[in-house]
This record gives sequence, structure tokens and C-alpha cells, in this order.
Amino acid sequence: LFRSQKLNSAQLESPEELYMALGEDIADQLDLDVFPEDVWRPRRGPSTNFDRYISREVLRKTDTQVVWALDEVDRLFTCPFASEVFALFRTWHNERSLDPTGPWIKLTCLIAYATEAHLFITDVNQSPFNVGTRLELDDFSFEQVSELNTRCGSPLINEGEVARYTRLVGGSPYLVHRGLQEMMNRELDLNAFEADVDRDSGIFGDHLRRMLVLLARDEELSEVVRTILRGKPMQSPTGFYRLRSAGLMVGDSARDVRPRCDLYARYLERHLL
Repeated sequence: LFRSQKLNSAQLESPEELYMALGEDIADQLDLDVFPEDVWRPRRGPSTNFDRYISREVLRKTDTQVVWALDEVDRLFTCPFASEVFALFRTWHNERSLDPTGPWIKLTCLIAYATEAHLFITDVNQSPFNVGTRLELDDFSFEQVSELNTRCGSPLINEGEVARYTRLVGGSPYLVHRGLQEMMNRELDLNAFEADVDRDSGIFGDHLRRMLVLLARDEELSEVVRTILRGKPMQSPTGFYRLRSAGLMVGDSARDVRPRCDLYARYLERHLL
């Protein structure tokens, strides 16, 4: 298991630094004697070096199956080289199919990420997020939010507050859980929590800023969001699919698309309108 929280800013500055960190973590966990820097060749590209390291030094020298879990990889989405990294992961998946007797058949990657992946990767042929087995966590219902509130010590004091909180975060598992934890840890009531929740300096500031940065990279999609926020008819089926898949919007079709929750609506209106 590799948690992206372990990465520092220097390790996110270049693909080489990232691959070195990932490779060293794998070597440590598998008790290997060879580390990436031992076989790294500057004349090769970073992805080629990492690919060769995993293939030759990890998979070919390991007798058992390797299951590599990467948690919160959405932290990489805003890195300028993220497409290169995820394209490499996609290549490994393809290699398993193309060469069933090769080393890649030993590797299974489990990638945990927020739904914003669909904002980041526009070329579906380079995405590791639309292949393999996909497990989605649906939004929590009112009853589930209420139960989680109880398990978190009941920072929401009655059903009315649970309903108000559910409208605010839309049942998003990440937002629901983190918000309840923050209220409990900081001893905030719902009024204090809601006062600055949609601000860059608020509890969800990092999450909201990442969402805005990803949208800013795609002016056409940003314009689609503005159209939705203004309540006008949406003309882009592709934009609808990407925004819904990214978890920013909900709706059964482009005709009834709307922001996933009040939090997103308030934040996007402030920055895009």
C-alpha cells in the first residue's frame, strides 16, 4: 500500500522524483536489495526507467503475485506530468492482456481516487480509470448520513441539521465524513461550520481549489459549467458525461443537470460567474 500523503513537495516536482519515491517504497515493502537509483539510466526517460525497474527488478525477481495499492492518487492530478504517470499505469494494464505469459501478469494495481479523474484525463485511451474492475461508492442517503453522524459523536444535534448538512455536501462520502470529523475535532456547530465552508480557507479549501484548477485547464468545460450555473440549456453531451463522472454535477441527462451539492454550487458561482 502506498499513500500519497507520504509524498513531499520535492517528490512531486518531477516524474523522476515521483518514480524514485514509489520505487523505493515498493523495494522497502517487498524487502528487495535493488533500488531504483541502482539501475536508473539518465539517458532514458523517467517512465522508461520506472517501467524497466518494475518489470526487471520487482516482477521478474518475485515468485508471488504483487498487489500494489495506491491511495488518494488524485493528489497527482494537478502535477504537470500526471498524464505521463497515468499513461504508464494504463500501459501496464494493456501489457497484461497482450502478453499473458509476461511479467506484468503478476502485477495488480488498485488505485483509489476521487471522481475528479474525469476532469483531468481527456484522452480515454491514456486513462487507467476506465479499464479493469471499477468499484464506485455511491452518495450516502439521509439515513446513512444520520448513522455516520451518530458514530462520529453527533455533531449534528437533530434530524433538521442532518437534512441541512446533507443538502450542503450532497451525500458525498468524502465530504460527509471529513466534515463530520472536522466539526467533532474542532468542536464546531453547524452554523460555524457552514459560515466559511465554501471559502478557499475553509475546511474543504484544498478539495475545492483542486476542482477549480482542473476546470481552469479546460476553458470549454468551464464554459459548460457557467451555462449550468446560469440555468441555461446544456448543449454538450460530452461535457455532461465528464462533469457527472467527475462528481461535480448530477442528473439523468443534460436537460436536468445540476451541481452535485450546495457547496459546489456556491463555490463555483463565486469563482466562475
